[in-house]
Amino acid sequence: MSGSKKPEADRRFAKFGTVSFTATTKVNDFIGYLEEGQVCGTKCATCGSVFFPPRAQCYKCRDKARIEWFQVQGNGKLATYSELKYAPTGFGEDLPYAIAVLDMGGYKLFGRIGDVPLDQVRVGMELTPVAHELPGGQINYVFNRC
Repeated sequence: MSGSKKPEADRRFAKFGTVSFTATTKVNDFIGYLEEGQVCGTKCATCGSVFFPPRAQCYKCRDKARIEWFQVQGNGKLATYSELKYAPTGFGEDLPYAIAVLDMGGYKLFGRIGDVPLDQVRVGMELTPVAHELPGGQINYVFNRC
């Protein structure tokens, strides 16, 4: 076809994190929500499975799945964490930092601890997931004090 333009690729995911390893996914709306200050996951309306990080498909329902976005709200309890003293490529300047699992009740989130000094991090403490702007226009989410 002459005269038709190829649609631009949705590269929003290139904005995610300190170092982005992919520019496009089926869940690029995740970045749009973060830009609006919302941390969001997905849920299968067919079976009720909750996904975070968000997924575009349900492993249980497959083609019958109806995937919907939901906003992560409220506080969670720190289930476990690990202090990183060595980092993967691109994250060395962030050291030391902590990655963690936050129990939100019906589902769990994996992410980084934000504004809590490492010597004050304790399993069981309440944290809240928040959108976080990084230098250079990048964006992610972290777990901060409530």
